[in-house]
Amino acid sequence: QVQLVESGGGLVQAGGSLRLSCAASGISFSINNMGWYRQTPGKQRDLVAHITTGGSTYYANSVKGRFTISRDNAKNTVYLQMNSVKPEDTAVYYCRSIPITTSPGAKNAWGQGTQVTVSS
Repeated sequence: QVQLVESGGGLVQAGGSLRLSCAASGISFSINNMGWYRQTPGKQRDLVAHITTGGSTYYANSVKGRFTISRDNAKNTVYLQMNSVKPEDTAVYYCRSIPITTSPGAKNAWGQGTQVTVSS
């Protein structure tokens, strides 16, 4: 059974920091690219950051220089370090695994989401 479980969300003041974690099970973590997405009510889910199996990263312009995505293949976990947060970062943050092969352990899956609220 594939599971992606996010944690670390909560309430933080503008300018503060937060670290999100996403623990994966039921997939071969090292052969999946991983991504963090976010969504606010009534809007589409947008990509925030992405990390490949080789460690290459991509960031949305709105978070570049403030957020850092990383992964620990030994722990089957991907992280999103959020620094200098702004009220507009308020959203539900979702973790996603993105398969890069057709191997059985490569899965397209989503976590259940974790709420991040930034107060001004």
